[in-house]
Amino acid sequence: MIDPIEINSLIRLLDDPDQEIFEHIHNKLISYGSEVIEYLESAWEQAFDPIQQERIADLVHEIQFGIVKEDLKLWYQGGAFDLLQGVLTINKYQYPDLDEQKVINQIEAIKRDIWLQMIYNGSPAEQVKLINHVFYNIHGFSGNTSNHQDPQNSYLNQVLEIKKGNQISLAIIYSIIAQKLDIPVYGVNLPQHFILAYVDETQESEFEGGILFYINAFNKGFIFGRRDVDMFLKQLNLKSEKQFYEPCSNADIVRRVLRNLISAYENLGSTEKVAELNELLKILE
Repeated sequence: MIDPIEINSLIRLLDDPDQEIFEHIHNKLISYGSEVIEYLESAWEQAFDPIQQERIADLVHEIQFGIVKEDLKLWYQGGAFDLLQGVLTINKYQYPDLDEQKVINQIEAIKRDIWLQMIYNGSPAEQVKLINHVFYNIHGFSGNTSNHQDPQNSYLNQVLEIKKGNQISLAIIYSIIAQKLDIPVYGVNLPQHFILAYVDETQESEFEGGILFYINAFNKGFIFGRRDVDMFLKQLNLKSEKQFYEPCSNADIVRRVLRNLISAYENLGSTEKVAELNELLKILE
């Protein structure tokens, strides 16, 4: 059990000029984990000393970042089965107080609106057409073309609020909703562009692996074929590798989200965030 008197006494000593004393107090407070955060936040509001305020803020961030690292490690070591959980863990890097249930409810609401109009004997193309209608026309999602480098494009909670995102965030929401409706749509790790594949091995397909067609979630769910992927890779002077055509793992998707964030923060010159996100990326390697 945490002793509030002891915690508050330790917090009051955070501005001690003696580095050894400060490090001892710092390590002691860190050892309490998330339970100490509310005491630190309360002390920050009451603190007048800028050094103490800065040290409290750094401590809170260090504890919260430790939680994100641990959660990501558990998700990955547990098999990375739940894509939404993996992405929400990354969200908590920037939004430690994230209301996960709110995000889940927002996704469920879009799923429900599609389900209410769904004809279960509809063809794969008809199913995607319906998802597109609800997702882009009714709920108003679109690609953020004006501010593509903004890191907010990679945080699912923000994308669900402003209805704008990058290729991967829109594709993640799209595929999660499709899979909840038993529609087999999965992410494909194409270089410089993240796309989706409709996979059904029970139907005849001109492609390998039961892929019927591809979907561009960034471009209002536009449907295209393998030849378009061939041409895209040709433009990039890249060889046609199997991994550019077939669904990737949930861990691959979360790695890509992290790389997007690293690139966005490098662009902003946020070196501390870049270093921390690289730490998260290492967990998945």
